[in-house]
Amino acid sequence: MKGDRVEIVVDAGDTTRTYEVVASRAGRRVETAVRRGVVEVSEVTRSGSVVRTARFMATRVLALVEQPVPREDTSEVMARPLREDPET
Repeated sequence: MKGDRVEIVVDAGDTTRTYEVVASRAGRRVETAVRRGVVEVSEVTRSGSVVRTARFMATRVLALVEQPVPREDTSEVMARPLREDPET
């Protein structure tokens, strides 16, 4: 969803660097994958096509923080009666 964000903290020798990949438009999401020693973070559309990708060596990644957008809680909607009882 728009606003989903992943922060990647990478060891850059004598310092650390922080990168962010953000779902920039409605309907897009951010996916992460670790394959063959590479961490890959991609922004993906609804249809599954990749918009952009960030790749990092897995041995250099210190932290990978996924920060999803808070979703609406649908439990309150389901707990309400659909209509008032005519007898009361």
